[in-house]
Formats: sequence, structure tokens, C-alpha cells
Amino acid sequence: MALKNIPEYFPLDWRFGTDGIRGPVESKMNPLFMVKLGWAAGIILKETGIGKSVLIGKDTRISGYMIESALEAGFISAGIDVTLVGPMPTPGVAYLAKSTNQPGLVISASHNRFSDNGIKFFSQEGYKLDYRVEKRLEEVLLDQSFVVDSIELGKANRLMDAQQRYIDFCLATTQNLDLSGLTLAVDCANGANYSIAPSIFSELGCKVIEIGTSPNGININDGCGSTNPKKIQEEVISKGADLGVAFDGDGDRLAVIDKKGTVLDGDDLLYTLISRNSINPQNKSYEGIVGTLMTNKSLELYLRNEGMDFLRTDVGDKYVLRALRERNWILGGEPSGHIICLDHTTTGDALIASLKLLDSLKGVDFDISKALKNFTKLPQQLISFEVDEPSRVLMNSAVRSEISKLEKKLGNDGRVLIRPSGTEDLLRVMVEASSIQLANELAKELSEFIRKAA
Repeated sequence: MALKNIPEYFPLDWRFGTDGIRGPVESKMNPLFMVKLGWAAGIILKETGIGKSVLIGKDTRISGYMIESALEAGFISAGIDVTLVGPMPTPGVAYLAKSTNQPGLVISASHNRFSDNGIKFFSQEGYKLDYRVEKRLEEVLLDQSFVVDSIELGKANRLMDAQQRYIDFCLATTQNLDLSGLTLAVDCANGANYSIAPSIFSELGCKVIEIGTSPNGININDGCGSTNPKKIQEEVISKGADLGVAFDGDGDRLAVIDKKGTVLDGDDLLYTLISRNSINPQNKSYEGIVGTLMTNKSLELYLRNEGMDFLRTDVGDKYVLRALRERNWILGGEPSGHIICLDHTTTGDALIASLKLLDSLKGVDFDISKALKNFTKLPQQLISFEVDEPSRVLMNSAVRSEISKLEKKLGNDGRVLIRPSGTEDLLRVMVEASSIQLANELAKELSEFIRKAA
């Protein structure tokens, strides 16, 4: 549709990104645009016959109140009923959407600062919206909005027991998990899990050391959470915790800290879940595991040695999820801490992943270092630098030839990955090798070669 039809209150980058809509509150998430977004989504719900109601959750950002009210007004004006659930982790919204058989959306900017916010949509089956639905929503956003007749206006209500429903669901995924005697540090990033996670772990019997459980609207992810683990590392060591688990602001990303204060990534967690659960690759659901381009090659080699398949996708949990569903597999994840367990959930759920991890550690007294003693990741070096048109550089024949030579040199003892940044004119060069010295050397050599060739 012609640019002249774009209202002046629309942000410049108003279209859907790789994971919904996200950006600065004062521009991209302004209330006028949010009202229009709620209206357009409501029109889509009626147009597709999905239903006449929608569920809205949010994290703890101060802007969540404003955006929630704006979306609510938009939906109601389109004749859609709204159910508000209040603070709820993203996977909790997905669960509630599925269990109540209505579409849902969560207001969150995940691990970003409080000054950003965003929207993620879920179907009534608990899965993120299909790309085609997002494209249709963009089209409707450009239509002239209208308010339905008064008799057709939607109604609003609040699901008062939303958090307890999600807590009960999480607990139901555990079988005979007794955490009595365990001291667990829990960092909720002052985000959506701030009351839910401590409640669950306390109910399972462990002593909980709480971190990031006092949200004030502006301290989400501020020096805490899975992307800022220094605080929980200090607490684990100083208070003698057996283990630490850290979530991001919306509860879909997990970091684990061992009792020595070492931060473990998604590759460590996937290895532990697989190796400690005696998974039979003859079970079609566990025939393979999905990782991403950033997954350490050591995990791939381990899986293939165990008779399991391994598939890499582009970076992003939505690509991991798509690949799992296409193959009817149930376990995948990213080094960043997105762990997807489709035997219980429809999206990445850090709480469920942490419970499954703890269950897998019962046989080693919850000492994850024992579970990881035979898993050594290849040293990795990552270099990022500016180039004009990063995607064009990847097509350079000389660069491709140089990459091929390095890959042959490394063989099964490493790999080379070149990725353009999705948001900047940056190229990222990653090399895994048998030693950190070799990884550093080859990454620097390749980076210099690319700079000259570009």
C-alpha cells in the first residue's frame, strides 16, 4: 500500500521483526500505534474466525501499564473481549493461551532495558504467530480503523488466578522431584518470574536465595538476570549455594551457575539433559536435537557419537522451534540459553528447562560439574568488525575459498562461521579450534583477509 497511507504516529520501523515488534517506548511503542495494533489484531481474529477473545500478559516494565491499556482499547473497539493476566513470563502466556483456547500476546522486550518494550503474539495453540499472519496484520494496520456498534464492543476481565495456573502447570511437569536440602540461588532479573520462580522452587523443598525479585518498573535486567550474571555468581559463591539459575526479563532464557560460580550456557544444558536422561535415539522424538549456527561443535560430535542426528538452524529460537516441529523432535536450544522442550511446552520456557535440568541432576547430588566432566567444548574466538555490505562480502569468491581452506585445515577439530549482523554493518567471524591459541590465530588471519578482500 502507498506510503501516503501510513499515519504520522506510526514509527519509522513499524513492521514486524524477527520476534514480533520491539523498540523504544517513546517512539516505536507509542500508545496511538498500540491502539491501532490492537484494533488490527482484533480485525484479524474476526476475519480468520479464530475467536472473539484475546489474552494479554506483560513483564514488569513501567511502560507495560500504558501499552496494556492501549492494546485493550484497540481490541475492544474491534469487538474483541480481553482477558488481562498481569505480570507473566512469555512461556506462561503461551501456556495460558493454549489452555484457555484463545490467542494471546505478551508485552515484553525480553532481556532489553526498561526503556524498550515489545509485543509477541501467540496462537490459541500456544505457538508464535505464523509469518503469513504477521504479513496480513501489517496490511490491516494500514486500513482505516473504525469502532464497532456499541452493542458489539468487547468486554474486559482479569484472570485472577493466572499465576497459580502457570505454577501448577510447571509443578505438574516434574515427577518425584524433591529439592529438600538443596540451596538454590534464583535470579529473576526483576522481571516476569519475580514471584513465580521462588514459589515453585520453595514448594519443591529447596532453600531459595532470591536475586532480582523486587521489580520497580525500571530495574528489569538491570545488573541482574541471565544476561548479567555477575550478581548471582557472587551470591552462589558467598552463600555456598549448590547451584544458581538465572532468567531474563520475560522468562524464556536460562543461564545456570555451578557452585564454583562458573556460568554455563545452552550447550552445557543440552548436553546435561541428554547425557543424564539415558535418551534412546530409537525414540523418534529424540532421534535428533536442534541447535543453531552458534552451537559448539563438541555438542554435535557428542550427539552423533551417541547415534543421534543434529541439525543447525539460523540463530533465533523461532528457527529452532520451526525445525523441531517439522521433524517431530522435542528438544533443542541455543547457547544463549533458549531451551525448548516440546514434550511440555510450545515455546522456550526457562522455568520448565530449569526443572528438567534439576531432575536430571538427582543422580549426581545436583552437582552439575559432575554431569559435565566428560564434556569439553572447543575453544571459540569471535571477532566483529565493520564492513560495507556484509552480505556482499560473503559472496566474494576469494573469501569463500579462504574459508574452505581453513575448514579443511581444521577438519573435525573445529569449524569456521561467518555471519553478518542483522542490525549493523558488521561482520562476525567465529572460529572453533583445538586450542584457544589456534582459534585466536585463525580468527585474526581470516578477519584480516576479509578486510583486505572487501
